[in-house]
Amino acid sequence: MSKKQIGGLIIAVILFIVTGVTSVFTNATIEKNVLSKVEDKVMNTKEQSTPLEDYIAVIPITGVIEEQKSSAIFEENQGYQHRTILDFVNRLIDDPYNKGILLYLDTPGGAVYESDELYLKLEQYKEITGRKIFSYMSHVAASGGYYISMSSDKIYANRNAITGSIGVIISGVDMSGLYEKLGIRHYSATSGDYKDSSKINDAQMQILQGMVDETYEQFVGVVSKGRNMPTEEVKKLADGRIYSASQAKDKNLIDDIATYEDVTSKMSQELGTDVFYEMEPEQSAFSSIFASIEKIIPRSEAQVLDELKNEQKNGRLMYYAEQLQQ
Repeated sequence: MSKKQIGGLIIAVILFIVTGVTSVFTNATIEKNVLSKVEDKVMNTKEQSTPLEDYIAVIPITGVIEEQKSSAIFEENQGYQHRTILDFVNRLIDDPYNKGILLYLDTPGGAVYESDELYLKLEQYKEITGRKIFSYMSHVAASGGYYISMSSDKIYANRNAITGSIGVIISGVDMSGLYEKLGIRHYSATSGDYKDSSKINDAQMQILQGMVDETYEQFVGVVSKGRNMPTEEVKKLADGRIYSASQAKDKNLIDDIATYEDVTSKMSQELGTDVFYEMEPEQSAFSSIFASIEKIIPRSEAQVLDELKNEQKNGRLMYYAEQLQQ
């Protein structure tokens, strides 16, 4: 090979290396910029730009009240958003432009823990700021939804709304019969007679009933305080039944029946501003796309059984209206 050929080969190798390195850096820069934009998009849903003028915050309490699911980029995050709402209320406490809160309720209730935590956070908001909270019940505001509304100074309901269901439930699923048919045997080594809950016996049921009774008394106490009613009167209404809006008004469970427009007008007059700002939900940029794809993927029998167990709330204490379950 001649010197000219060797020189040309060296130049070609150098050009190849330079081109490769440039390509790597270019792709890395593009990828970094894309990821940065996606990250900014996701972060912007968390950092809400509230008005720089007097306003009333509208907080949607929709869907089953439960722990907030992950908000990863490719995961759907719809319905009730517990952590996002708590963070938003904390921001409102420190925001001098905020003049009050309107809770928009459309929920059958949910977990005791999350219901009580939000109730306490709203009570803290009122105690620190001295501002008012109104509640509007749309389709349904039952059990845990009604519990949360007890933080309100005024409670309004649409004439077609369903509320009440003051009570507690803890439930699970006994799949031992199904497992037996499928040839699946459950076994466990436990440290005590009450540790294994695969088959609930009478003694274990009494323990669960004790927890339900204790949490029920907490619910009654919250309603007694929120509606300024004696506990004996509350217990007459708190047998788990649901009420129509007119029934709830007759029993002093709500203040009045009104449309959403009526409620916003009343708040505007009382609080001195007609600016309403609705809390923005936390949702990733691609969640709707991947949620649509997920819906068309067939589920296995194991997934169906797992969903059935989750629907039964896995033995958690619930302020939940099962009669309204879809």
